[in-house]
Amino acid sequence: MHRLVVVSGSSHCDFAEVVAESLGLHLHPVLRAKFPNGEIRFELLESVRGADVYIVQTSCEPINDMLMELLVMVQTCRYASANTITAVMPLFPYSRQDKMDSWKQPITAKLVANMLSVAGVNRVLTMQLHTHQLQGFFDIPCDNLQSDIAIESWIKRFIPDYTELVIVGADKGAVKTATHISHNLGTHVALFHKQRRVASEVHDMILVGNVRGKVVVVVDDLADTSNTLCIAAERLKDAGASKIYAIITHGVFSGQAPQKLSESLFELVVCTNTIPQPTEIANNPKFHIIDVSNIFAKCIWNMHDSISVANAFQSESSLLNWRLSTKKNTDGVSNSVTAEKFDNFSQNECNEYNQKSTQTT
Repeated sequence: MHRLVVVSGSSHCDFAEVVAESLGLHLHPVLRAKFPNGEIRFELLESVRGADVYIVQTSCEPINDMLMELLVMVQTCRYASANTITAVMPLFPYSRQDKMDSWKQPITAKLVANMLSVAGVNRVLTMQLHTHQLQGFFDIPCDNLQSDIAIESWIKRFIPDYTELVIVGADKGAVKTATHISHNLGTHVALFHKQRRVASEVHDMILVGNVRGKVVVVVDDLADTSNTLCIAAERLKDAGASKIYAIITHGVFSGQAPQKLSESLFELVVCTNTIPQPTEIANNPKFHIIDVSNIFAKCIWNMHDSISVANAFQSESSLLNWRLSTKKNTDGVSNSVTAEKFDNFSQNECNEYNQKSTQTT
């Protein structure tokens, strides 16, 4: 088996470090900087020859710098004779520019996919693409992970009597996610239909479904300006909802979005950690962040071990608590418990094993 190496870009170092730790690894030592004229500087401080390299880089401000840095890192590993290179991109950049609303516009998501292939990426691992059809933009394999299992786990843990709530899709793109979560939890489902005057501005939202007297969870793949979420909360309150939560996968929260959501009608605004969040959000009691690093770590392990990625989602407890407790050796094989054995552990056994590992360390 080829050696497994995890390399972190500048975008989300904490996330990359947790992923590496879950795999029993340290992040590969690198030099990241900029030349005086602003050009990206990147250098590997140790060899990756013959290794399976996983480069963790998400889409966050400054987006273009993060994308360019990723391309430079990929080419560096390619020239350094890495065996395979996987771009681990929790949020894929330009994913909303996936079609032409008029003949004057580009399809930038396709351009980014082409750039990754040309740079030398062999595979892309991402989460909750804006549309599933984006996978067809790639000439290389693209694994699009779903955040549903983490969202469902959070709902079961933090919302009492969750079987009585209503899952609401924020728009037609979120209906499939809302329906899937609703089916798994045995709850009801509703949806919003957006009315727009211009492409970037929501004029009004029409609720389809009954939420009177119900606890409601609004789900969406991404929140940017958060205008859609705030309007949705108002319409749900007018429709008689008792409590309203928002759960989104990618919390971009640009501009005044944090303030809008803090003052909104939501009980809680929940997002995953696919994007690094500033202190004002991380310490805000109105926000709750779900950690999905273990999902990526488990999928990376399966990919490296030539096991189906879908296999990782068969057990909720083993996926969300998964980790290799000791540093892997140079052959990429754990000196401690194997992933296959850990998958067969019960929830209590997982917790007990992690506690013993922590005490030993």
